[in-house]
Amino acid sequence: MSIDKDIHQVKFKNEYHKATVNILYTSSWLMEKIKNVLEEDDITPQQFNILRILRGSYPKPLSTLQIRERMLDKMSDTSRIVDRLILKGLVKKTVSKTDRRLVDVIISLRGRRLLEKLDVKQDDLDGILKNLSDEEAADLSKLLDKIRGTD
Repeated sequence: MSIDKDIHQVKFKNEYHKATVNILYTSSWLMEKIKNVLEEDDITPQQFNILRILRGSYPKPLSTLQIRERMLDKMSDTSRIVDRLILKGLVKKTVSKTDRRLVDVIISLRGRRLLEKLDVKQDDLDGILKNLSDEEAADLSKLLDKIRGTD
């Protein structure tokens, strides 16, 4: 279906407006698909993002500020999400050795094992974009980078 039919709107101010609405709608659609893949393991996309960030820095811990800087969703309440990950035993938090006002967060063995399990589901996540060829996916990435002025 096209964005016109999906949201039952046939008129847009211009093609830029239509593209903006389409990006927002597709972002929400994509997030729902990702949630469906992750829900079986009782993890949210934001928690998944933090775990992947921490795995990337492992064994070096990161502060919550460093985590927030690397997150896809900058509006997330990083401290609250980290606290939930602690309750699940997926990360550990300690007082920073260099600045006692900060806390260091590191992924636990349980968190690394969960990510290993989720790595197997990467094909499911990639499959969300199965309607695109490899070349089209690369072109889409370039266009999205161009929108953000980072091409």
